[in-house]
Amino acid sequence: RMSRHAQQLRDHDVNPCVAETDASRKCLDDNNYKKDMCTAYFLKYKSCRKFWHDIMMQRRRNGVRPEMPSAEERKKMLESMG
Repeated sequence: RMSRHAQQLRDHDVNPCVAETDASRKCLDDNNYKKDMCTAYFLKYKSCRKFWHDIMMQRRRNGVRPEMPSAEERKKMLESMG
């Protein structure tokens, strides 16, 4: 059974970067943990985290709850940005 923290990290409403996390992990598995083979995946993950962290901080400053938009809200936000 997964810990609560692990469950939250797999929850698309809590963690906006589940797909990027999975892609990075798969790349490491597929390339025998040679990190230099997965740089592009790491960069995608890092930019995903930064993007949603900035949104979360902005929402926190503006008093918007919840601070992290739901998976559905995030999808709409991304679609509206193109």
